Amino acid sequence: MVALAAIYATRMLGLFLPLPVLALYARGLPDYSPQLLGLAMGAYGLTQAVMQIPFGSWSDRIGRKPLITLGLGLFAAGSLLGSFAHSVAWIAVARAVQGTGAVSAAVTALVADLTRPEVRTRAMAVIGMSIGASFVLALVLAPVLEAKFGMTGVFLVMLAMALTGIALLQWAVPVEPPRTGGSEARTLSAMAGILVRPALLPLYFGIFALHFIMTATFLSVPQALQGSLGIPTAQHWMVYLGVFVCSIAGTIPLVLGTERSRQGPGIFVFAVLLLAGVQALLGHDHGHLWWVLVALTVFFAAFNYLEARLPALLTQSAQAGERGAVLGVFATAQFLGAFLGGAIGGLLLGQFGLSGVFWGSAVVAGLWAVMARRQGMPRAK
Repeated sequence: MVALAAIYATRMLGLFLPLPVLALYARGLPDYSPQLLGLAMGAYGLTQAVMQIPFGSWSDRIGRKPLITLGLGLFAAGSLLGSFAHSVAWIAVARAVQGTGAVSAAVTALVADLTRPEVRTRAMAVIGMSIGASFVLALVLAPVLEAKFGMTGVFLVMLAMALTGIALLQWAVPVEPPRTGGSEARTLSAMAGILVRPALLPLYFGIFALHFIMTATFLSVPQALQGSLGIPTAQHWMVYLGVFVCSIAGTIPLVLGTERSRQGPGIFVFAVLLLAGVQALLGHDHGHLWWVLVALTVFFAAFNYLEARLPALLTQSAQAGERGAVLGVFATAQFLGAFLGGAIGGLLLGQFGLSGVFWGSAVVAGLWAVMARRQGMPRAK
C-alpha cells in the first residue's frame, strides 16, 4: 500500500503544491484579478471533476494501472506547460491540463481491490496519511521553491513527482486482480442509481464541501499571513509545518475514537463542526497570529481525519463491480468542490475581502454538518 499511497500523494500534490504561493505570486502578474486568480486556483479541480467518472468507469473495464499511467502522463504534460507560464491565464490553462489526469478514483479502487474488507479502513488511513504528508510537503516546499525559482520551480517539482509516480506504478505496485468488466457500472440506469443512492449522497456532498473549504482557505490564508500578519512568503513554511505537527494530536483521537467505539457518526459530525468553527474564527479575526495558529491547527486536525474517513466509508458502501464508477462520482464531487472553492472564493475575495471567503466556507461547512446529522453516516462494516 505504500507505493499506492505515494502515487495518491503525487496526485494530491497537483492540488496542494501551488496553493500556498499561487495567490501571492499571481498578484504580481499583469493580468491579475481576484476572479482570474480564483479560476487559476480552481482550474485543476474543474477538469478533474469532468474526467473522474470516465476514468473510474474505464478502470472497471480495462484495468486500474493503464488508466493511472495515462492520468499521470497528462499530469506531467500540464506540469511542463506550467513551467513556461508567465501569466495568470496560462497558469490556469496549465492547471486545467494537469487536472485531466484524473487518477484518484482508479487509485482508490485499486487499493480496495488489493485489500481485504476488514483491513480496508486501515489501508485508507494510510492513503489519508499520504494526503497529509503531501499537504505538509506542499506547504513547506512551495514557499521555498517559489522564493528561489518562482512558479517554474513549483511546476518542475510536480513534473518530477508525476514521473516518479509512473515508475512506482510499474515496478512497486502488485498485479491487480482480473477485471470483471464492470458491466454494472456502465449502464445508464446503474450510473443514475450510483449518483442518487441515499447512502452515498452525504459522502458525495461531504467531499465536495471539504475541498471547497480547503481551496478557499488557501486562497485566503497566505494573503492573511503576508498582509495582515506581515510574515514574508519564504517563511510561511514554518507556520504551516508547526501547525500541522501540532494538529496530529487532534487527528489521532478522532481516528482512534472512530475505530474503537460506536460513536463514529457523532465524531464525524463533530469534525465537520470543527471546520465550521475554524472558518468562522478566521472570518471574525485573521489579524492576530495566535488566533490564526490555533485555527490552522484545528483545521488540519479535522481535515486529515475527514479526508481519510470519507473514502473509507464510501468503499464500504460500494460493491466491487461498481467501485471504480462510484469512486469516480466521489472524486468528481471532490474536485468540483476544489474548482468552486477557488472560483466562488475569488468572487467573495473581490467583493468582501478575506473575511468574506472565510465566512463563505463557514456556511458550506455548516450545511455539511446539518446534512450529515440529518441523514446519518454509514457505520463501518
